[in-house]
Amino acid sequence: MEKSLERQKILEKIEQYEKQGLWNENVEDDPETIELLPNKVDYLNKKLSSKILTKIANICATNFFEKLIKNKQLIIENVVGIENFLSVKGGAIITCNHFNACDNYAVWRAIKPYMKKHRLYKVIREGNFTNFPNPIGFFFRHCNTLPLSSNTETMKNFMKAVSVLLKSGEKILVYPEQAMWWNYKKPRPLKNGAFRFAVSNNVPIIPVFITMQDSDVLDNNGYFVQKYTINFLPAIYASSN
Repeated sequence: MEKSLERQKILEKIEQYEKQGLWNENVEDDPETIELLPNKVDYLNKKLSSKILTKIANICATNFFEKLIKNKQLIIENVVGIENFLSVKGGAIITCNHFNACDNYAVWRAIKPYMKKHRLYKVIREGNFTNFPNPIGFFFRHCNTLPLSSNTETMKNFMKAVSVLLKSGEKILVYPEQAMWWNYKKPRPLKNGAFRFAVSNNVPIIPVFITMQDSDVLDNNGYFVQKYTINFLPAIYASSN
């Protein structure tokens, strides 16, 4: 199978940005961002329609990603340090490196057996919520996601929702590297947002880093599918000072 020209261009852009130190810049050709207005998002699923769509989306997403796992297009080889996750009772911010559209499901699958009635909430970019094609776009809008926004009033609602969820014991996944760098195996500098959420709500950070190795299976782009090891690191608590 020939390697995808589109993925080759992305990898070349990653190499270029790495040399320039543009660690948090987007390298994907994502759809244009449309401003997310306050009336276009129901962060806490208060509406009946939101509850129904979330239920449907989570079932569809589970089937979608489990099929990828069955076909070895998503390979979770190992989970390390799950005791670090289990040591945190109540709400927390989870941080993780971002390198694939499937990495959030890998995190969710690792913690799902211990979540009881709780879900994993995911902070996502504005354009992924407002203007991403289906089926992934449908998942972005309804699978317990918390979209950021360029609109000030929407962001006020976002911050309120984050506080409500953390106080009720939920876990919120944030990608502090900001941009997704496809199959990038090294850590990148982190933005401050996730840590501000944690400090302002008096909850810990649970750092996660997913390491990867080539498998012997090719993906649809002609590259080797990566085998994930999901590493849960000890929780970080803000200094009392």
